This record gives sequence, C-alpha cells and structure tokens, in this order.
Amino acid sequence: MCGIVGVLGNHEAAPILVEALKRLEYRGYDSAGIATVNDGALDRRRAVGKLVNLSDRLVHEPLAGKAGIGHTRWATHGAATETNAHPHRAGKVAVVHNGIIENFRELRQFLSDNGIEHVTDTDTETVALLAGYYVDQGMAPREAAQKTIAQLQGAYALCLLFEGEEDLLIAARKGSPLAIGHGQGEMFVGSDAIALAPLTNTITYLDEGDWAIITRSSLEIRDEAGEQVNRDVKTVNIDAARVDKGGYKHFMAKEIAEQPVVMTEVLGHYVKSDGIQFPNQDIDFKSINRLTMVACGTAYYACFVAKYWFEQLAGLPVEIDVASEFRYREPPITSGTAALFVSQSGETADTLAALRYCAGKADKIIAVVNVPESSIARESDVVLPILAGVEVGVASTKAFTNQLMTLAVLALEAAHQRGRLTDAELGDYLENLRSLPGILNTALGIETRCEEISLKLAEARDILFLGRGRMYPLALEGALKLKEISYIHAEAYASGELKHGPIALVDQHVPVIVIAPRDDLFDKTVSNMQEVMARGGRVLLVTDQKGAEEAGDGVWETLIMPEVDAFFAPILYAVPAQMLAYYTAVAKGTDVDQPRNLAKSVTVE
Repeated sequence: MCGIVGVLGNHEAAPILVEALKRLEYRGYDSAGIATVNDGALDRRRAVGKLVNLSDRLVHEPLAGKAGIGHTRWATHGAATETNAHPHRAGKVAVVHNGIIENFRELRQFLSDNGIEHVTDTDTETVALLAGYYVDQGMAPREAAQKTIAQLQGAYALCLLFEGEEDLLIAARKGSPLAIGHGQGEMFVGSDAIALAPLTNTITYLDEGDWAIITRSSLEIRDEAGEQVNRDVKTVNIDAARVDKGGYKHFMAKEIAEQPVVMTEVLGHYVKSDGIQFPNQDIDFKSINRLTMVACGTAYYACFVAKYWFEQLAGLPVEIDVASEFRYREPPITSGTAALFVSQSGETADTLAALRYCAGKADKIIAVVNVPESSIARESDVVLPILAGVEVGVASTKAFTNQLMTLAVLALEAAHQRGRLTDAELGDYLENLRSLPGILNTALGIETRCEEISLKLAEARDILFLGRGRMYPLALEGALKLKEISYIHAEAYASGELKHGPIALVDQHVPVIVIAPRDDLFDKTVSNMQEVMARGGRVLLVTDQKGAEEAGDGVWETLIMPEVDAFFAPILYAVPAQMLAYYTAVAKGTDVDQPRNLAKSVTVE
C-alpha cells in the first residue's frame, strides 16, 4: 500500500521521482504527488488518479530542484482528493507517509491549542503540522523531526523534506518498511528496493523504530532510544527488481505464464538429488506437536491447502487463522508449537503483528516469504524464500503457487522426520513434485478455452465455487481471484455444505464452478454437482479427462486439465482459477493489475 520515494541527487529530481513512483504502482494507489526544494524554496504538485495525471500537471507546472520526495497514496483517512494527497505541507516542511498515525486526534488537539488547524481529512497532515510547528519555534530540522517522531503512535514509514535544506532528508520507520539507497554522491529513500532498482543496488534497510538523517555524503541512523546504530548495507539483485510486461497485455498474464519457471527455481532450491535441504535452516519436526499457520488473503488459502498436507502426510495437528483475527483472540501458544507465517511481501501488517504476538511463546517462528529482507523474514527463526521473483499484479498468481510448492516440500520433510514416510516413499512424492512444472506448462494450454468460457461468466452477477477436501481451499481462492479483479460477486463453499444453505442461491442465472479432479472424493462431488443441475444450475466442471467422462451429461461447460498426482493437484488447479478470473476481468474491461480499492502490500491494519 502507498509508495514512498526520496531523492538527494545530482540531476533534476522530478522525473526521477515520477519514474520511481511508476515502479510502485503495483502496490495500489488513488492519488500521487511530489515535492522538491529548489534554490531553498519548497514546492509541490499533486493529482488524483493515476500517475499520468501527475505527469500531465508537471508538464504545465514543472518543479525544479535536485532534492525531493514523492508518494502514491492508498486512501485510509479521508477520500481520494487532491487536498488529501501527499506530500502534505505545513510551512517549511513537506512529509510523505505510509501507515496510520493512531494518535492523530490527540496531536490535532495539541496543535489546535497552539493555534494551528488542520485542512485535510488525513492523519498524515498532523506529522507535517507538528514538525512545522517545531521549526517555527526555532528548532533545527533534525531536532524538529526527532521531537515529532517521538510523539507518533501507530505504524509509519516517513520521509521529511525541509525548505532551505537541499541536502537533507529525514526518514523513519515503525511498522512499515523503508529502505535507504546509496549512490555515487547521491542518496535515495524507497518503500522497497523495486522503486530504487534503476538508481542503485546498494540498500540499507531501517529496523523497527529507526530514524535516519540523510545527506548526499552521509547516513546517520538512530534507534528508538536515540542511540546511533549501524545497519547492514546490502547489495540487491538489480535484475530481480526490474519489472516489465515482457510483451504481455497485463502483468498478471505474464506472471501466470512464469509459473513453470519459478516453480523450477523453488524446487531446485529445496529438493536435491539426495533429498530435501533447507539451506542454513534448522527445523526439528520431531519436537513439534502442533503447527499454527497464520496469513492473509491468498496466502491464507495456501496455508489452508497445506493444513491437509501436514495433517495427512505428517500427522501433525495444524491450526490456521487469518492474521487480522489471530492476535486479537489471544490464542494460547503451548509448548511444542511452531508458528508459521506466510506473506508474499513479508510486510503484511496483520501478519507481522501476529508474528510478534507469537515471538517468545512459540518454540519456532517460520516465515514463508518472497522477500528475504522483509520485516517478517528478519524477525523469524527460520526463513523459507519462495523465489517467485517480483510479482506486480495485485491478484497473486506465481507467488501463490510457489507458496504451495514451498509448503508442500516442508510438509514432506515433516512427514519424513516424524517417521511417517520412508526414504522410498519420500522419493516418490518428490518425483511427483518435480513433474509439476512440466504438467503446469501443459495446463497453460487451457488459455483459449478459459477465454471462451469467461465471456459467458462475465455476464453473471453472482458465481458460486465448490470444492471438496484439498480442492475446497482452491474454490475459495478461485472466488477471491474472480471478485477482486472482475468485481463479480463470488462465493466458495465446501461441496458437502451445499445443502446447508447455499443451494438456495442456485438458479439458471448463477454459474457454479466445480473444481474436482478425478480423486478419492470425486464421486461425492459429482453428487453435489447433480443437485445443482437438478435445480437448473449451470455447472462449469474443472476436472481431468477421466473426471469429465465419469461426470456424465448435463454439464454446462467442462474445462479439461492434465492428470496430476491427486495429493498435489491444488498447485495445478490454481491455473484455471487464475485464468478464469483473468479473462473474465478482461471481458468486463476492469483494471486487471490494479483493481479498485486494493493494494498489493497491505501495510496497515
């Protein structure tokens, strides 16, 4: 959510800021703006909507200066208006902010008592007003920033720019990620390394509670206690951070197509010729008697699938929970519990908060993330990267399947360690996993068929998804994908729950998508499907060739998938869920990569 960039450069900052913000568009936003200092004068430009609107404004009202800050805003407090857009300015101070200032009302009251009134609906404005107030009291920028930051409660990544200061940025983080980029006589600030990729590959990540004083020639970092500290300077893979559509119409289409390749990457990382290896990680599943898995959105559905694997393969009891609920019900964490957290960005606010709740209580904290330098990774005992590469589309595709692959390998290791799989049996399972990238590559051939079916789905107002066993989480994921990018109301149910209410919704206007490979639960799912058809429902059956033959007549549409080992079928069946959502959204003309109201990295509660 929201994107921050800051520049202390040797060239005009405005075009650099706008280009960096373009690289953060994938995070989701509804307004954008930049501010610069030129010959000591602070000025800004803002616009509602896409970055092209800001670019158009800059053509007619250019901003000069080699020092500046920029922001893409995803509205929390206050509507998406130019007044509420960042950067916010108060006198000699401009601020950009990711997160939520929880005590902004108290700060507003303090400011009001001192004759300073707010003009926006945002919580962020209080940061600018407070810093501006202290500057007007005669404090130097550094002192004013320090006193302001000390009064903030909540989650924030901040970057402050001051009038008259062309060689100074002050940055701070608490709960939201922030990176400092090192250049040749230049310094940069960014929400993540992607924003800074064309500018530098040398990055310092601020730790929780850090604030930094940045000039072109220096970086001074202070911790929450005010003590000067050193943070590691890391070299990031610049190629991994470069993002383009590669000839595809949308990033989502490209990322669906990349799945066989990134699956091969994650398999090569964890599965060797002599078995499973977790480089530099130590997990003793023999000492674990309970696994708690926590995540949000699509990552939660990956955990849901993995629950079946861990319980059926490893005999390990698993509890899964959405992060936003987990910590507020204060679940007891008993001895022998491992806590596993899944997040594409590694910065998901609710998941990070749940991790911190478990820290010191769980025997082991395990992170399954796509960003090894993320907050969740840094605060975990064991870090398992999913190696999906940069994922730009808001609707997760390749990250989801690589989360599943990583969790599948972990479940197999747990089963082997706990004596539930012999070496030979483990070898058979690993061979099935190794075959998945090739099978998935074949499955991508359903694209034309999905496009044809989606033209019909696009006419519906409501769509139901059904699945049994390991396919139930896939039904949930399919419904989520469809609703988030096509804006069609979609719901998913366990097939056996159909008679307990949802069947009342079935008629000829509500397509029912049944995800059912020919497995040990197939016959029961077909019975539920027949109940739908008996009431005039239109069934889209997603199955393999054997399943299609056994399902019989009366099916509205059938989508044939390649045969796959039933245990790992959820990984393969993610493809039709993704493609049906994608082509339905294309048919409806929605913004596939940046659907309304959504953000890629959810860094606020």
